[in-house]
Amino acid sequence: MQLRRTWGVALLALAPLTAPHAQSAGSSDTAALQKKLDEQEQRLKVLERKLELNDEAAQAAAQSTAVAKAGPSGFSIQSADGANVVRLKGNLAVDGRYFIDSTTPVTADTWLLRNVRPTIEGTLNGIYDFRFTPEFGGGRSYILDAYVAARFRPWFVVQAGKFKGPVGLERLQGDGDVRFVERGYPSNLLPNRDIGLQVSGDVWGGRLSYAVGYFDGTLDGKNTDNNTNADVDVDGRRDWAGRLFAQPFLQSDNFYLRGLGFGIGGSYTNSSSTADKTVPGPTNTLLTTYVTTGQQSVFGFRSNTATGTAPNNATYADGKRLRWSPQAYYYVGSFGVLGEYAVVSQDVSRQVSATVTRSDTVDIKAWQVATYFFLTGEEETYRGTVVPNSNFAIGKPGWGAFELVARYNRLDIDDAAFAGGANSFANATSAVRRASAYDIGATWYLNRNVKWLLNYELTKFDGGAASGDRGDEKVLLTRFYLQF
Repeated sequence: MQLRRTWGVALLALAPLTAPHAQSAGSSDTAALQKKLDEQEQRLKVLERKLELNDEAAQAAAQSTAVAKAGPSGFSIQSADGANVVRLKGNLAVDGRYFIDSTTPVTADTWLLRNVRPTIEGTLNGIYDFRFTPEFGGGRSYILDAYVAARFRPWFVVQAGKFKGPVGLERLQGDGDVRFVERGYPSNLLPNRDIGLQVSGDVWGGRLSYAVGYFDGTLDGKNTDNNTNADVDVDGRRDWAGRLFAQPFLQSDNFYLRGLGFGIGGSYTNSSSTADKTVPGPTNTLLTTYVTTGQQSVFGFRSNTATGTAPNNATYADGKRLRWSPQAYYYVGSFGVLGEYAVVSQDVSRQVSATVTRSDTVDIKAWQVATYFFLTGEEETYRGTVVPNSNFAIGKPGWGAFELVARYNRLDIDDAAFAGGANSFANATSAVRRASAYDIGATWYLNRNVKWLLNYELTKFDGGAASGDRGDEKVLLTRFYLQF
């Protein structure tokens, strides 16, 4: 187009000079000049088309060229339009546990690989997200996450596979977002990763989010790989799970209100025992054991103690299980606080003699309040990678980010679990009635990929001993954490 305009200007400039000559030379010279102009015009059109074809070829080449990226957030390869992308990510947690009390067995002191999780995730056609994460930590290997999610609209996302159930607040945080080495007692009660189908979305500009799903079902605080048959349904029933969470001031101009969020999550199922008491039943109880932050058992229902031809007398799930959890957080500047309450109401039964079966509902409750503060001025958030204001590197200025954390969390067991003496659902001489834990800690973020956590926890117990209370648990926990 520019070339055509240049020729046009030149011809207009020559017009006054050629006009008198054309008049004197006669019509033959005019016809010859017109022919030359037509020929030149045709050449210009051909040249313009060639330039257009070259531009189209260059654009097509750019669109078909993959873009590879590598950086602190991971490694990826994507199409030029960004609609298709595959990312390689991962995290590694090397933990240490050291007990400084007089009651915990010395064998509990250990170094361990808590998390070893390479991840492949991405997006296809700009809509379909996928994630595949195996777990190699803890001395075993299994599938942690495996799902696909279709983002049809911000308010309508369909997800299928294995992923975290939409219930717990702290449970839904990623491992890199949790501010303590181990999660609090509410996460002991609420489901972790489950297999099923979920519909979720955000409305009102992200101020309100919802999720509802239909799942195989998990034990309290566990993944489906902990089921009797890993990653499959074990009782012929399904769990309904859902969550509503509001951030009413997310778009507010008031800086002090944006970080407020609150909501409620829950799940429901009915696992009534079959006639032969096998699904569930004394040999497939569908009940779990609750542990401290130091991963020491503090409460479990009775297992089988019968001998000979006596019936299996283990306590087992037998009926409705309702979990619910009010939850909230507040983040402003370098300060954050998270609070969560969780309740599990579980119908249980126990065959205490050949002719007598005890049945009741046992409520187990837990709650926590956790606070966080960055000494170096970084912003506290519920979810998101911490990017220090300055990174730590030997020989260079900057020491990374430093954060202080504190938490109180508690586990309460219903008296109904211990009623009945020798016929009770739980053994009062080994299972605690209450565990109250006090945590303090510090985290050093060397950069956005590496951090070092150090926590101290004191846990006091009510009950859990042959006489009186179980001795206090005092534990130092440390974690060296890498994520990309």
